[in-house]
Amino acid sequence: QVQLVESGGGLVQAGGSLRLSCTVSGTIFALTDMGWYRQAPGKQRELVASITRRGTTNYADSMKGRFTISRDVAVNTVYLQMNSLNSEDTAVYYCNAVSWGKNYWGQGTQVTVSS
Repeated sequence: QVQLVESGGGLVQAGGSLRLSCTVSGTIFALTDMGWYRQAPGKQRELVASITRRGTTNYADSMKGRFTISRDVAVNTVYLQMNSLNSEDTAVYYCNAVSWGKNYWGQGTQVTVSS
């Protein structure tokens, strides 16, 4: 079955950076659209960034210029480079894969930004 394993979350000071990774197995990664979502306490899950199988990227407005999504087909991994973090970025970050019309989710990784 399709599995997504995230890593890279943690505690960082405001203004700092983190890089999240999500490794995918059980499907053809090169044919899979990928995305990162996040959910803060008491809020709905929201899109952070996405990247299609062709490499087209999309970002939520508040992440533009600070976050970068990328993918490495050789290692079946999608990355989220997060810079200039602030307290509003504190959330659980989830990796998402759309494979053959089905959605799959990782277990989530906590990102906490201290001010």
